[in-house]
Amino acid sequence: MEKFDVVIIGSGPGGYVCAIRCAQLGMKTALIEKYNTLGGTCLNVGCIPSKALLDSSEHYHQAKHNFEAHGIKVGQLEIDLAKMIERKNEVVSQTCAGIDYLMDKNKVSVFHGIGSFKSAKEITVKDNDGKETVLTTNKVVIATGSKPNYFPGMEPDKKRIITSTEALNLKEVPKKLLVIGGGVIGLELGSVYARLGAEVEVVEFADRIIPTMDATMSKELQKVLKKEGFKFNYNHRVKNVENKGDKVILTADNKKGEEVTFEADYCLVAVGRKPFTEGLNLEAAGLKTNERGQIEVNDHLETSVQGIYAIGDIVRGPMLAHKAEEEGVFVAEYMAGQKPHINYDLIPGVVYTWPEVAAVGFTEEQLKEKGVEYKVGQFPFKALGRARASMDTQGLVKILADKNTDEVLGVHIIGARAADMIMEAVTAMEYRASAEDIARICHPHPTFTEAIKEAALDATDKRALHI
Repeated sequence: MEKFDVVIIGSGPGGYVCAIRCAQLGMKTALIEKYNTLGGTCLNVGCIPSKALLDSSEHYHQAKHNFEAHGIKVGQLEIDLAKMIERKNEVVSQTCAGIDYLMDKNKVSVFHGIGSFKSAKEITVKDNDGKETVLTTNKVVIATGSKPNYFPGMEPDKKRIITSTEALNLKEVPKKLLVIGGGVIGLELGSVYARLGAEVEVVEFADRIIPTMDATMSKELQKVLKKEGFKFNYNHRVKNVENKGDKVILTADNKKGEEVTFEADYCLVAVGRKPFTEGLNLEAAGLKTNERGQIEVNDHLETSVQGIYAIGDIVRGPMLAHKAEEEGVFVAEYMAGQKPHINYDLIPGVVYTWPEVAAVGFTEEQLKEKGVEYKVGQFPFKALGRARASMDTQGLVKILADKNTDEVLGVHIIGARAADMIMEAVTAMEYRASAEDIARICHPHPTFTEAIKEAALDATDKRALHI
């Protein structure tokens, strides 16, 4: 047996960041990971590899459609998908190696194998050879993340009916790709292959894409993706997907209840993710999951068993890497007797299409539902000199502010670099800024962030300067 102050199960963004902070705070820390590489879903088969492919495919798209307007002649373009995948894998390897370095630097003991509870204070690690090691500890942090979700009739076979994991390693660009789900994962990976020449058709149960975001963002992103060749089928309930050898057949009921069929080379099942707790033997620690498969926690992210915490995708809240990281730091600091802070209303969300979509705070639909009196300020990217210079004129900034106090309640951006721009809004809202506050801040010219200032001006007495 080895004795630790804290044992963390799972090395994704939540787990490895928690391990670093625990070590910084003087705790003897162990990190358990069932796979050979650290980093979890995000670094290995999620955030990082998908962004690598998104960037590669966007370079190709720009070369094909926009380089000539810039005076750049490139001749005959050709896609080397294998090389694109190879570069993606190199990015993943470098990033995961960086986590290994951080564990060594912070003297975190790493154990590779499946971690499971023997008791509330004992964790068994079983490696690939079947060897078992028992770790004893005062505190445990469960950070085992999530896995792709699917519903009856759409079970992936990982050949032609695929999840996001297989979509990162296709051997060919599909002639046609069906995407079940119009959320972040489906649209991002759909964008990769649409840019490379695939016909992409989305089948969505809701009445719009990115249904959890502000409806204005859904509308604007749909316009962009339609120009890229996307087709959308809303209010469709998928009944069955079948691999026919060289194609897939999808059957669904449309809004009228009529049965319709779709045919394609591949079908990407992207209907969200679900908590992953298999193999943990939670019962031995006195724990169980709720009806959604989550581990329930209190405001300090502690479970019903004292000394056992849970973070990231296996607890309530959005399944986002940066949310998991914040929770990892929160738990480490709380265990050390500090008073950490997370404002769950101000965790930004991003869709890494191009243009990007980013948001923080309340949507207009949520404010209406709550009965909050609000005002709206908007500013289009096409009115920005910086956007015209780079040919990134699609998009807008939308600011929602309290009608009476002027406090900013929500910021929604679709446009180039929206993922980076949203942090201005997060910072402002953490300090409870008003639209007037943002409007009075000097923004450098020419930049995309000027759209935030102008939208804030528009929200305060409709006094935007450049429209």
